[in-house]
Amino acid sequence: MLFLGFIFAFFIGITLGLAGSGGSILTVPVLVYIYGVDPNLATTYSLFAIAVSSFVGSIRNLILKHVDLTKLFDFGFPSIVMVFVTRQFILPLIPKEFYIGSWVIHQNVVLMVLFGFVMLFSAWRMIMGEVKAEGVGERKVSRFMMVMQGTLLGLITGVVGAGGGFLIIPAFVSYYRMPMIYAVSTSLAIIALNSLFGLAGDIEKIPLFDWDILTPYTLLLIAGMFLGFYLSRFINNEELKKGLGYLILVIGIFVIIKEILSFWG
Repeated sequence: MLFLGFIFAFFIGITLGLAGSGGSILTVPVLVYIYGVDPNLATTYSLFAIAVSSFVGSIRNLILKHVDLTKLFDFGFPSIVMVFVTRQFILPLIPKEFYIGSWVIHQNVVLMVLFGFVMLFSAWRMIMGEVKAEGVGERKVSRFMMVMQGTLLGLITGVVGAGGGFLIIPAFVSYYRMPMIYAVSTSLAIIALNSLFGLAGDIEKIPLFDWDILTPYTLLLIAGMFLGFYLSRFINNEELKKGLGYLILVIGIFVIIKEILSFWG
């Protein structure tokens, strides 16, 4: 099972390099269902692995001047703040068990079902082709709108441990009309910062990490990501997005069904 998980890590790294998204939303199910990591801890594992790999990729993109620094600040800063606030102050308030009449639902089930629905939303955005740019030239959008979008992104990242590339890319390409190469690179930088600050909000969990799993997983993510950078020269990004969307759709449905069956079982 460990070997299978490492294969997935390499593949997930490729999606990060190719599409600037899909990394953390695929990492959490792999950690939970293949490695058997507790769902709450799996979101922190995901934040660590994606933070390190995305940071390494972002250094490369900054050197190539593919990162839009204005978008990185205006969109990324409120997202970073919200991620930290969510992990540090909001998540601890969520009860370990939910009581609905005579039913007792564990927090882990709620977290994974929520994650499954986030995956379905992500898949829908990708499959419906909302990443196509409209018009010519970048669209001017108010700073307030960027702050609001960044804050929403940070909330989602903080709750489910996903970097949010599946929300950033459609916004940058379709709404802001950014060229894909800059959208992917800027998305990766925001994901790195979001994941890093989300991890800071969970710093007390770091002593619980199983480094025998997390270290090779993260290194394989990085290796796959750089292969993805190379392959992006030859692969149609629109078709890639749809293919990744269908994969996320299948996994999202699997997560929801599995958690519901485990609850009823």
